[in-house]
Formats: sequence, C-alpha cells, structure tokens
Amino acid sequence: MDTQGTQGTQESNQQASAGGTGRRALLGAAVLGATGSVLGLSGTARAADSSRSGKGLKSLPVPTIIGHRGASGYRPEHTFGSYQLALDLGADIVEAGDLVPTRDGHLVCRHEPEIGGTTDVADHPEFAARRTTKVLDGVSTTGWFTEDFTLAELKTLRAVERIPANRPHNTLYNGRWEIPTFEEVLKWQDEQTRKRGRQVWIYPETKHPTYFRKLGLGLEERVAKLLHKYGKDKKNSPVIVQSFEPSSIQRLNKLVDNPLVVLLSGASSRPWDFVEAGDPRTVADLVTRAGLREIAGYAQGIGPTLDLVIPKDAAGNLTTPTTLVKDAHAVGLVLHPYTMRNENPFLPTGFRKGTDADAYGDSFGAFRTYFATGIDGVFTDNPDTGLLARADFVNA
Repeated sequence: MDTQGTQGTQESNQQASAGGTGRRALLGAAVLGATGSVLGLSGTARAADSSRSGKGLKSLPVPTIIGHRGASGYRPEHTFGSYQLALDLGADIVEAGDLVPTRDGHLVCRHEPEIGGTTDVADHPEFAARRTTKVLDGVSTTGWFTEDFTLAELKTLRAVERIPANRPHNTLYNGRWEIPTFEEVLKWQDEQTRKRGRQVWIYPETKHPTYFRKLGLGLEERVAKLLHKYGKDKKNSPVIVQSFEPSSIQRLNKLVDNPLVVLLSGASSRPWDFVEAGDPRTVADLVTRAGLREIAGYAQGIGPTLDLVIPKDAAGNLTTPTTLVKDAHAVGLVLHPYTMRNENPFLPTGFRKGTDADAYGDSFGAFRTYFATGIDGVFTDNPDTGLLARADFVNA
C-alpha cells in the first residue's frame, strides 16, 4: 500500500498492561491465539464480532485488524509465508495482493512493479540486461519491472526483505518464497477458509492502474475476470478491492459488486489519474464533505494515511484529530487507515523508545490513540500487536 515500510525485530509484542482480571483473561486468549497454533478468531476478536450482524463488511470485527502485506513485520512482504502468518496471528483480513501485471498479462503480488528491492533479481545474471529506467507516475525509477518479465521468468525469482535495516531478522527468510499470483491467492483463500472453519478475507490493491493501462495492461478487467471466475465478485464477497486512483475504483464499480475502497495519501498530493486527466483536485479536496459524498457514490470506504486522521506537528508529535472520521461516517463510508508499525521510525515521536531503527516503541499507546478516533480498522505490519491493542481498547 503505502510507500513507507519498516518493521522487523521479533522481540515480544505481548507487553500490554492489562487492568483488571477480566481484561487479563481476554488478553491471555489473544496472546494464545497470536503465539500458538490456534487458527480461529481470538476470544477478543469474537467478542468484537458478536456486536456485528449481517454479511460482508458488516460481519467484520471493529476495529478490524488488517495484516498489511501479510504479517510483514515478521516475514518478507507479499509472500505466502507472510500471508499465512497473518492468519495464524489472528488478522481479520490479509492484504494479499498489491497487484501488478507481467508481460504476458498475469497479475502478481508485489508492492511495486519495480522488484529490485523485493526479490533476488539482481543476483540473476540472465536478467541483468532487463535493468532499466522508467518514469513511474512522474518519478524516474531504475530497476527491474514486472511488465518486462513473463510469469514463468518471475517464478524463477525469490522474495527478499525490503527494509533490512529496520527488519534484520526478516532477512533470515530471504529466498524462501516465490512471487505469488493473484489467482494463487484466490485459491489459497478458499483453502484456508476450509481448513480454518471461518471465512478468510483478502484486501488486494490495483497498483499504478493508469500507468499500466497506457501499456495495454489494464488491471481492472483482469481483477474482475478472476473474481468472477472464483465466484468472488459479489456485494458480500470476502474481497475488498482498493486503489489510490479513484478512476480505478470507479471502473471496478462497473465490473464487480465487491466492497471498494479509495486510498488517500497526503493532503497536498494528487492521485496520479487526476494528474493525467488534468484534474486539479488534491486529496485535501477529496476529504471535504463534498469530496466524501462523491466517493460514497461509487465506493464503500476510504483508506487514508493515519496523518489525515490525526495530523503531526513539525516535531512528529500527534496533534488534534480532524473531522475525517465523523465526516466519512456521515456519508456511510468506513475508514481503514494505514499503516501501524511497531518500530520507532514509523511511530509518532511521542511513542518512540530510544533511537534504534529496529527497536519497538510504544505501539500499544499509538494504537489506542488512533482507535479512540472511531476508525473502523487499521492496516498493520504486526497483526498480533493490533489484536492485543484491540483487546485493551474494547475491554477498557
């Protein structure tokens, strides 16, 4: 999803202070679910779920814990190792699939089409000549791009940790997993749903859709075709599709009935499809009441950066929450902000501990602060931490 990224020390996440016997018991259940082989929802998640009724989005616990690119705080992102661990840790949804195409039209799961930092492609001399420089959404980018490889070629590569400075322990798993396809993810979802006895949810994203459409590799039709093939293109299907480009969500809205989410970056930024179309609006315009009403006409939710929910001051400390949560809820939109990470560099200044880049700060305090705004869920690289934080919040 976002272009930031970091996490990785596998020190204990179970340091939440529990006030009262009842909360300690519930946290104990959550810890067991996060560290043992329990494959169902934790006791706390069931408690949160019990207040929900209906199908589709309304069946999810609130606040929903979304495994960002899997459990990418502990495994290289967008691998079946990361996806599987997210489920084992109790995530309500797995963000299985930042979707980018291959030269022969298959959809694969990579954070970006440039794969120099997330695979071992640089170690393959047979692909040395594929290294090139392209302009990706206005940014000159050098590396290896998925659209220059066939699926068969990409399958010879293996995933590596994207941010080893922050997650040195994750490098243990470099080279273990290949690049998954979206079709493989859909099959995996069905398999895991059967094995675990509960519905597994996924949250794919169309990446750089305008860029790929200009290359003749339109993403939305490919996504819709696969969702239809596997019977997952309905209103209550357990697949939420997201994109930073509103026009991609508008296009998907005509192709599938899935719940759809518009991702929102910094307030001053412009979605790239707006840039290409000459639309002068920024994200700040989209989060006005009028902008949110427009989004509600074709989507069911928004995925704002956390800074749109609670801005930071120049020193990186949290300030006063905006009205975004209230305004979005007023037009019927759910909010799933991104991204909570345990390591110091990714936490607001007031929640950091020490200065080590891979040391954990007070992520529980940060979760609590964001939950208190009324958000419906959050993307996190550490689903187990998120579940424990939810236990604190729900049972406070």
